[in-house]
Amino acid sequence: MEQEVGTWDSVLLENLSEDSFINNIHQRYKRDHIYTYIGTSVVALNPYHHISEHSLDNVRNYGDKGIFQLPPHIYGLTNLAYQSLKDQSEDQCILLTGESGAGKTETFKMIVNFLTHIQDRSHCPATPNVLRKQSSISSTSGLVTHAHRRASSSCSGTANFIICKNRAENTPASISRRQSPSPGPSQRSRTRAESIERQSRRHMREKIVDFDFSHHKSSENISSLLESHAHHLHPTKSCFKHQQTQVSACTAMPSAAKGSPKYAVPSIYGGCRQCGHSKCVRAQSLEKEERDELRGSTCRLSNLATAQPTHPHRVSCSNLTRQHSSESQPERERDHSSLMGSTQRISLYDAHKLSKVLGDLPPPPPSSVSPTPSASSSLHRRHKSPTQRMRECVTCADVFLEAMGNACTLKNNNSSRYGKLFDIEIDFKGDPMGVHITHYMLEKTRITDTIIGERNFHIFYQLLLGADLQLLKSLKLYRNVEKYELLRNTTAMEEDRMNFHYTKRSLDVLGLSCEESNSIFRVIAVVLKLGNFIFVPITNIDGTEGCQVSNVYEVQETAQLLNIEAQILINCLTRANSSNSAQEDVGCEMDARQAAINRNTLCRTLYSRLFTWLVNKINESLKSTQREKNLALLDFYGFEVLEHNSFEQFAINYSAEKIHQNFVYHILRSEQELYIREGLEWSRIDYFDNESICELIDKPSYGILSLINESHLNSNEALLLRVQQCCAGHPNFMTTGSNSMSFQIRHFASVVNYSIHRFLEKNSDMLPKYISAAFYQSKLSLVQSLFPEGNPRRQVTKKPSTLSSNIRTQLQTLLAIVKHRRSHYVFCIKPNEGKQPHQFDMALVQHQVRYMSLMPLVHLCRTGHCYHLLHVKFFHRYKLLNSLTWPHFHGGSQVEGIALIIRNLPLPSAEFTIGTKNVFVRSPRTVYELEQFRRLRISELAVLIQKMFRMYHARKRFQRMRHSQMIISSAWRTWRAREEYRSLKYKRQVKWAIDVIGRYYRQWKIRQFLLTIPLRLPPNTLSPLSTEWPAAPVFLADASRQLRSIYHRWKCYIYRNSFDQTARNRMREKVTASIIFKDRKASYARSVGHPFVGDYVRLRHNQQWKKICAETNDQYVVFADIINKIARSSGKFVPILLVLSTSSLLLLDQRTLQIKYRVPASEIYRMSLSPYLDDIAVFHVKASEFGRKKGDFVFQTGHVIEIVTKMFLVIQNATGKPPEIHISTEFEANFGQQTVIFSFKYGGMSDLAQGPPKVTRKANRMEIIV
Repeated sequence: MEQEVGTWDSVLLENLSEDSFINNIHQRYKRDHIYTYIGTSVVALNPYHHISEHSLDNVRNYGDKGIFQLPPHIYGLTNLAYQSLKDQSEDQCILLTGESGAGKTETFKMIVNFLTHIQDRSHCPATPNVLRKQSSISSTSGLVTHAHRRASSSCSGTANFIICKNRAENTPASISRRQSPSPGPSQRSRTRAESIERQSRRHMREKIVDFDFSHHKSSENISSLLESHAHHLHPTKSCFKHQQTQVSACTAMPSAAKGSPKYAVPSIYGGCRQCGHSKCVRAQSLEKEERDELRGSTCRLSNLATAQPTHPHRVSCSNLTRQHSSESQPERERDHSSLMGSTQRISLYDAHKLSKVLGDLPPPPPSSVSPTPSASSSLHRRHKSPTQRMRECVTCADVFLEAMGNACTLKNNNSSRYGKLFDIEIDFKGDPMGVHITHYMLEKTRITDTIIGERNFHIFYQLLLGADLQLLKSLKLYRNVEKYELLRNTTAMEEDRMNFHYTKRSLDVLGLSCEESNSIFRVIAVVLKLGNFIFVPITNIDGTEGCQVSNVYEVQETAQLLNIEAQILINCLTRANSSNSAQEDVGCEMDARQAAINRNTLCRTLYSRLFTWLVNKINESLKSTQREKNLALLDFYGFEVLEHNSFEQFAINYSAEKIHQNFVYHILRSEQELYIREGLEWSRIDYFDNESICELIDKPSYGILSLINESHLNSNEALLLRVQQCCAGHPNFMTTGSNSMSFQIRHFASVVNYSIHRFLEKNSDMLPKYISAAFYQSKLSLVQSLFPEGNPRRQVTKKPSTLSSNIRTQLQTLLAIVKHRRSHYVFCIKPNEGKQPHQFDMALVQHQVRYMSLMPLVHLCRTGHCYHLLHVKFFHRYKLLNSLTWPHFHGGSQVEGIALIIRNLPLPSAEFTIGTKNVFVRSPRTVYELEQFRRLRISELAVLIQKMFRMYHARKRFQRMRHSQMIISSAWRTWRAREEYRSLKYKRQVKWAIDVIGRYYRQWKIRQFLLTIPLRLPPNTLSPLSTEWPAAPVFLADASRQLRSIYHRWKCYIYRNSFDQTARNRMREKVTASIIFKDRKASYARSVGHPFVGDYVRLRHNQQWKKICAETNDQYVVFADIINKIARSSGKFVPILLVLSTSSLLLLDQRTLQIKYRVPASEIYRMSLSPYLDDIAVFHVKASEFGRKKGDFVFQTGHVIEIVTKMFLVIQNATGKPPEIHISTEFEANFGQQTVIFSFKYGGMSDLAQGPPKVTRKANRMEIIV
């Protein structure tokens, strides 16, 4: 607090003017105090860099305090709306206003972050004394003048409560009430605190006891235990809000590159490229979340252990958790500090939340993102309570919708290109029970018409950069962004790679199945590939113009993604009114221009309907089963002025006009009219009313939106002429000249010049029905659901509505929702156009302050009242604060009762004004303290009710127990004496009987088990593989185990004696192969079931071989087969006959049997293989004269396991020691005078799996792809 500069609340400025207001927010902005209050509204300046006050600790701090007890923050306003919903059971709405780039999206994230974490602040239940202490502290934090007004008003008597008091008398007191609290309380403030404490003691006679709702959150306690060990720090990137867009034109604009961060080269160091910070809105709070949950669960378990001291075994889990917390806390603190200082940054902080939601596994690299949902995440969600899962789903919904609906524009690097209304349903405990998301006006024209310097929606770049190769291959996509026309001249960023991981996993948290997730990505891929369709004009034989698709391969791949025939797709895009059949000459042909128009319309329609389907799917998974109170968050388009303004900007600015008109009507106009109706003395505050501008646009029959929908207008020129005729006399409509195809509107923010080009086309933008019918034939269920009008059984008679009609209807529905709720406004202001921190453009800020009507709002809050309530509601809500009005008031009218209530409060009487129908409260701080007194009084009444009920219940129970005790005690004494004798006698008899029966039963069971063992054995038990054995009694378990072991050894002995010498040798070879290759070579499993034949070519019976072996002394053939010898220079396969005798290895010509090489077995010292399924082996020869000359041999054979095993035994018999078997993906081999490195690579499931491996020789490296 001591570091705060300026005035927290602009209402308290001494010399209030526009200059002093702007100077105040300027001084605060220079010290990174970006929030300033206007009563209960917030003015937020975009800092364009990270500030250190966005953390989970701030959520807890602002959740426990009133709006004016801590420095201004968006959390303070959000907590005010949240507490008002809980305490007053009234629907709330927070509206974010401001032009594009003012920080509305980031503010929206902060509000969602606060609402999803505010309940986490109360893991350990606090005592009621905390509430009393807070009231005392808040009461002692005023200034000297404030305390003086409070002290003097307590003695003012009945004269202070005059209906419709003079405004001049009320104003000084109200200004003193609005003064922000100071760190050091004075003597008079302490006097004021003592008076409040005495007032509290007067009503408090018993100890306050809180109601225990812990049984409602037992599942949360369990889930917190399960999550307490999950703590992992993910690698981070730069934030979405400050992402940089790499523009190819930056090389041609060096001055722009130096002055604007938009054209800055991405830094190789970590951090946000705009501000260099490590965390933006949600990062700090999400990093501490697991640690706070661990602390909360430990606290809950310790309370449980205290409440149940007689069951020490039940708190062992608590002890374990407490020990884990104490051991892991220093390590987590070190991890957190290292992350704070790290140069790595995060890009999408909602996704950082997902990584903690889905488990403690580290995030896989972008190249290995699995297309299927994680099993660990589904198991983790199984232990989540419904409330915790709802909080996580709200965050994940914001993550995925941000990827689908946000894009980088010239003014904002993460601009929301749609309006959204988050309607969060909150129960009486304050937990979110359901969410309904309504989206408005998705800027679907961005799909096909992207302005130079801007980007398309984030999801396209995330999918191309972040998806793994398997997913891209299934979607028929490439990583290169330049290969797609819809993304041409735009740049992808490294942050998109990691963001896709978080975006994809958010679908799993939201409950979408794997099939639905894949269908979503397939539709997005179809949009990208449709943009690549190239239509080439052709001239038919009859002279008519037609077109055809030049890149047919794109059509075929798109048809495969849609599960539709390629000819149907071609027909619907090149032939009008096609019957959607697979024939080529169906329907009349279109020219290339019309086909391109239909293609772009299809891309926009497909993406916008997918977005709507996703929102509906999210709403279906997050809907509430019961009706609760709602807290809505509205983040709509900001006012936007570009160099070229078209229909999109017209719709955006019209929406901004309607939102501003709602603010003007319900705040500036209605409040003043209410004061006049209530009879208060009031001086009118002037303001600019933009109602005439809204009428210019949406007036029935003659408004611009109505004129656009006139059916006789068939060209943009005719539309411009019609608009000029109907709107020429309007003061806010201007023409730009006779030859100019544009018109101007004087909006509430500035004058905007709109180009009439493509107004009618963008307004209709309807997809032909035959295209919808063609896409309905897709076998992909998602595509069918996106085109319901294509169903031939569905008869559509209603004319499709235009975009302008939809805009008007949606805004009317939205304003009807906001109208019946208590609204809270956040005014987001852009300090400069360059998106630079600590730069304050005075003229720009002054312009925004003026068109937002902030100064009239300041004057209204300064001289008006912040809160009003009907007499009946005020009396029934606060009558419990006075003993004369509680529980029933019989002293007169309700106005007199209200006066008694106000007079008894230790609050200044000047803070209250009683009108004809309403009671007005001037200061928000007074409203907060009034609610605090009410909470204290409710606690007292709760204690009183508990005391009386416990007394009644205890007295009745005591009387029943006393009467019953006298009856029971007399009968029990008689019965006890009689039963003691019977019991002793019976116990002696039972003990003797048990001993006799047990002894005989045990001997019978032993005899029965030993005699029945031969009979219970199965007939085929002589096989050593049989593990069957009769079950034995428990007390004979050891004897049964020893008998089973003896029996098994005997079976093995019988089995071994049945072998002849040949079978023994083969068994020895198989055992040797198992020792060498089991769990080391992938192809070993295939060789287990095949016996080792050895002589595959029947060489022993060959007469020529008998002559040769007599000369070389190689009579006994161990192995002989035709194999492939791999050439050392080229890697080609050369067939050759390999013979392995008991003393040497021979390589012979397969036709002439001429010996090419003969290597003694003692010269081979090592054999090398790869762990894969290949059949390649390298025989390493010692560095003798033969080895230096010839080098090592490389063979490829289908019997590689057999030949290596037999060679192993031959070398072992020849040398007396086994050779070395080296199995690795990379090893060296000696090729005479050169050493070559063999490298085995796994090529995946391709055609290579059906044929021999591919061997490539590159210099001294030989690569083998298997």
